[in-house]
Parts: sequence; C-alpha cells; structure tokens
Amino acid sequence: MTKLQNCLDTASIYCGTYAKYNNGSLYGKWLNLSDYSNYEKLLEIMRELHIDENDPEYHFQDYEHCELFEKLGLVEESFLSPEIYDIAEQINDSGYDLEVFEAVLDNLGKMDFQSAYEYVNNFYCGEYANDIDFVQEFYENDIPFNLPSFVVIDWESTSRNIMYDYFESNGHYFKS
Repeated sequence: MTKLQNCLDTASIYCGTYAKYNNGSLYGKWLNLSDYSNYEKLLEIMRELHIDENDPEYHFQDYEHCELFEKLGLVEESFLSPEIYDIAEQINDSGYDLEVFEAVLDNLGKMDFQSAYEYVNNFYCGEYANDIDFVQEFYENDIPFNLPSFVVIDWESTSRNIMYDYFESNGHYFKS
C-alpha cells in the first residue's frame, strides 16, 4: 500500500451544515474520502445527508487527513476542494511518497500543488539519513578512479559547504 492510499484511507471529514450549526445542531456524519471514487460522488452523499435543506452550506466541523491536504489548502472548516481527488491521483502516479511533497511545502511554504509537483520533479535528490551520507553518495561518482589512496576526503566539511545549495526536510533532500 502506498502512502497515498494510507492518506486517503485516513482522510475523513465531519460534514454538517452552517444552518444546523447556527440552530444548535451538530447533526452530520463522518465521511471517509476513500469511500468515494471522486469529488462528485462525495458531494452527492453530502447532499443526501442534508436533503432537508434546499441549498446546504456545508460545515466541516472536524476533519482528519494527511498533512499535505491541509498544507495545500484543500480542506478547511467551510471548504473542501474539488481538486482533492485529482491531486491524490497525480501524487499516486508520480511515484513519489507523500512525504516528499510535504517536505517541499515544509521548506518552501504554501504553494499550489502544480508548483510543488514541478519542484519535486526538477529538484528532488532522494532520501538520506544525514547530510554527510547525502553528499558522499551524491558526489562519490564524480571522484576520479585513479585518485591516489593518500587523498582523503573530509565528507563532513564537504557536506557543510555543499548544503548551502540544498535543503533537507525529514530526510528528503532537494536542490535549492
């Protein structure tokens, strides 16, 4: 199971309406996003749930989801983006874990998904235990094979210098 599936499996919203809430009712229901194939199916269920209102204004009194949805602004108290399923599909098709996209947003701040997606595709270097491991693995192939054995590379110092051009978040490395 990919991290995307885990995220969708745990992503849920408590869907009430502002009219009910303003009239003292918390009536609603927890809806798991993974139970619906797309946004339209989810919206259909929300309409059925609040069929007693002509034009319900949905109120997501609580929600549980992966951090990425929140960082992308896809879910809030009064908003659930119609793009949430499309973005989930793009992440799944990208071959990258959700953590990679979360790492970009942790360091670069709030941005739209397409910008984050392009950044990952262009500047993601991989996952490493620490800066030294990253720099050593990333640059070892550039060392000539005929380098004399008495030449010793100080990878710790080298990594300090090279990391000015990269950033790390939760073990994921990117070119700045």
